[in-house]
Amino acid sequence: MQRQNADAQRFQADYFVPLLLWLGALLAVRIAALVAARIDLVLDEAQYWTWSRELALGYFSKPPMIAWLVRGATEICGNGEACVRAASPVLYTVTAILIYAAARQLYSERIAFWSAIVFATLPGVSYSSMLITTDVPLVLFWSLALYAWIMLVKGGEMRFAVLLGVAVGLGLLSKQAMIYFVLCATCHAIFSRDAREALRGGRGIVAAAIALAFAAPMLIWNAQHDFVTFQHTATNIGWKFPYVHPLALLDYVVVQFGVFGPILMAVYLRTAFRAFREKQSDDKILLLTFSLPVLALLLIQSLLSRAHGNWTAVAYPAATTLATAVMIELGRLLLFRISLALHLAVAALIAIAPAFAPQLPSFERLQFLSRVVGWRGVADTVRTKLAEDHYGSILVDSREMAAELLYYLRDNPTPLYVWLYDPKPTNQYELTRAMNQDAADPVLFVTQRKCPSQVLSSFAEVERLGSVDVPMVKDKSRAIFFCRLAKYQAPQ
Repeated sequence: MQRQNADAQRFQADYFVPLLLWLGALLAVRIAALVAARIDLVLDEAQYWTWSRELALGYFSKPPMIAWLVRGATEICGNGEACVRAASPVLYTVTAILIYAAARQLYSERIAFWSAIVFATLPGVSYSSMLITTDVPLVLFWSLALYAWIMLVKGGEMRFAVLLGVAVGLGLLSKQAMIYFVLCATCHAIFSRDAREALRGGRGIVAAAIALAFAAPMLIWNAQHDFVTFQHTATNIGWKFPYVHPLALLDYVVVQFGVFGPILMAVYLRTAFRAFREKQSDDKILLLTFSLPVLALLLIQSLLSRAHGNWTAVAYPAATTLATAVMIELGRLLLFRISLALHLAVAALIAIAPAFAPQLPSFERLQFLSRVVGWRGVADTVRTKLAEDHYGSILVDSREMAAELLYYLRDNPTPLYVWLYDPKPTNQYELTRAMNQDAADPVLFVTQRKCPSQVLSSFAEVERLGSVDVPMVKDKSRAIFFCRLAKYQAPQ
């Protein structure tokens, strides 16, 4: 018996140590890519950084975890772009290890090893590792919850119910999409007697109570702020007449093949299709119920309105394990190697391209480049204007301009305010930095809209200062307009 245990431990180490080496090397490459990258913080990243300067239990559009995460990273290594994003590749590495741990309970060590490697090299993960987004902690805690669920179903121990509650609670503090876990667990309970048994004996109640306890501060913050996060989510869903958008549906499907990888998606869909015709193993049913409901729900969402490609992120820990297991069990090793090679090539491209972003031409399909470069130049232009007249405050009229200037002018003490085009705030800046009588004169108005008359009419003194074209990518620039304003008169 002792010899068998020693052999089992050595067998596990034969895969776990190489896994750590693979993931460690991948992490080192991604950290180096972040340091070498010449892309500015995108809107959401800059926004999360500003949130991290004012820690709270909730924010207008997202739960607080992302702000806490960014604050922790910047406290360790500074406020540069690489440091703001550094938590992303680190947490994805931890997530891959959790996927290994979960897959090991369902399949062999070999399949668990490759499931972790495949997940870490998914095109969507490679792309997301270069940014800091709410998906990063969400997928981490989803994977932890999936591991806890598998252990709970396999053994029924109360400690895994506790772990499940903690993971779901932390996931809810990361992004609202964690609620999909309840949907997936319900679907699994419908098809699996073991899943139903796992929730009995008070285990389901304990998990739910702990999850709610972790999420309670965020819920209380929302109650104190008219549930703005939930209102934002409802607005983001955006169901509208005629409720059928075939092009949005097609775009969603194509993006999912790109995010997950075309070969993996084809294998996964074939496996899901066969599950409707043939009886599948309990382990495959588990993985399908923790991926297919999310994909199907967002397929419907994309048809009714739209669905961003990253909204399905939580489906891919289980989907990756399932597709990997199917290819290895069926001996489709050539197909598996081609898929992995394709993902590694994409990962290399994603790691290298940001270092050359300013030199890349703005092709029609690369319009995202216009959102990730040039903001440092905008801030330098604003800094020059501030020095010319010693302005008392800055006024902007968009969330993007507010987020980028707050980050790239973080060394400048001039207070920044945001113009409200509608009486009701539509973002965190309008909620906390709305233009008011406290703004000191003169006010430097910075905008991309040629100083709209709706704003100018609220000031007794107005002077147009012209515009500056700030270079972005090789053949494109961003026009920034300036106006000098004074004697603000609040709209009646």
